[in-house]
Amino acid sequence: MTKQKIDKNYLDYIPVKNPDIDYETNEKGTITVFIRWEGFFNKIAQKFFHRPKVSSIDLDDYGSFVWGIIDDKKDIYTLSKELDQKFPNMEKSLSRLIKFLEILKDHHLITYSEKKSNSNTKTC
Repeated sequence: MTKQKIDKNYLDYIPVKNPDIDYETNEKGTITVFIRWEGFFNKIAQKFFHRPKVSSIDLDDYGSFVWGIIDDKKDIYTLSKELDQKFPNMEKSLSRLIKFLEILKDHHLITYSEKKSNSNTKTC
């Protein structure tokens, strides 16, 4: 049995916001994301170690811009082009964008869906 090599272009992935995540935008356009800590271990940490039930994360200008343009339709390539237009002097913008999106994914703030030639999408 031979392994099939599957070529996936990371730039074709489409970031999709987690619908369970709440966020708000202040008057300056900065976005604050709220993460609810639920589950058995989190409840123990809240009770005994006085951990908050909800954490708020203030995004910087770049993060706020990227979060704002994620519309569950644009792929990473399109997001990178919009980021380059908004911040033309940013160094290594694509690698920074990918790292930021990976952090969002690791914290379950987004998922990825794959663009396909037909209308089906696959969630990663």
